[in-house]
Amino acid sequence: MSELFSKLQEEMKNALKGGEKDKLSTIRMLISEIKKVQIDSKRDLTDEEMMSILQKYLKQRKEAYSQYISAGRENLAQKELFEIEVVQKFLPQPMSEEEISSVVDEVIKELGVTSLKDMGKVVKAVLERVKGRAEGSLVSKIVKEKLS
Repeated sequence: MSELFSKLQEEMKNALKGGEKDKLSTIRMLISEIKKVQIDSKRDLTDEEMMSILQKYLKQRKEAYSQYISAGRENLAQKELFEIEVVQKFLPQPMSEEEISSVVDEVIKELGVTSLKDMGKVVKAVLERVKGRAEGSLVSKIVKEKLS
């Protein structure tokens, strides 16, 4: 069993013992998402694949949060914010813009890219290197700035 899955199960037990209903609910949802993909693919997932599932879930929570805020639904927005905080505990620390920027510089130099038309190649290579520690939209923005 993977390290991440074990960590999720351990936190679920702690939330259950501690009576933290909201945290328990969020962690159960994460485990459910992982198990669903495992069943569909008929194999155990790697930690990297599980991280990808958690990142997708996190992105959905962030989108829901911004929709609730714009609709003036503060109570629902706070629930999403809580879930975001829980999920982030299981993901690696995100990189700063400066760290991403230096990785982008390295990739541009290595690939010898000079124009915006090769932006896709650079973004793809950077995302492979940062492995879930940076959002694609931020990487795209930085690459675009550097190539413009």
